[in-house]
Amino acid sequence: MSTPLPYDPLLLKHCAGNIIVNVRELSHRGWTPATSSNFSERIDERHVAITVSGRDKGKLTEDDIMVVDVDGQPVATTLKSSAETLLHTQLYKRFPEVGCVLHTHSMVQTVASRLYAGAGHVHLEGYELLKAFVGNTTHETELDVPVFPNTQDMHTLAAQVDALLDRQPMWGYLIDGHGLYAWGRDMAEARRHLEAFEFLLACELELRKLQR
Repeated sequence: MSTPLPYDPLLLKHCAGNIIVNVRELSHRGWTPATSSNFSERIDERHVAITVSGRDKGKLTEDDIMVVDVDGQPVATTLKSSAETLLHTQLYKRFPEVGCVLHTHSMVQTVASRLYAGAGHVHLEGYELLKAFVGNTTHETELDVPVFPNTQDMHTLAAQVDALLDRQPMWGYLIDGHGLYAWGRDMAEARRHLEAFEFLLACELELRKLQR
């Protein structure tokens, strides 16, 4: 007799389908080159559906989605998730309302992360699209998108993210030479935040060119 799964397999199937459809669209935009990036969606209070490491994100199937617990440990599988899984699960543990985390590697995000690494953030102010982020109701606001140093030590990086989350509201952050993490209460909100960051970062890069 097989051991019952600690999560609802129907919920996993729903999350997997949602990830597959949305990530395929992001891949077609060129935001997930060379099997990069990772994506997750909350199944329940303790479990998360997340992409398997090293898979082509433009060709995901249900076999490319696995389950981890909120400590980042695989559940009922021998598959391996991304080394960056902890950066997903720390958000699910800290914020019960977070339902989806998206990590992409677009050229805009990567270039911006290199240019602004020295400053440690990208300052955004006065843009109408700042209202895309939950809680913002006017363009007359400003926010800093953090840029963290890249490292293979995920515990150190997660601790740096946690320290900043203690001090300011965040909807996403960059990693130097790497890409962008964005999240939301569900897939739709996470995508809205991701796409808003992409557009605003592209605007900042274009302004830098025009101001030379």
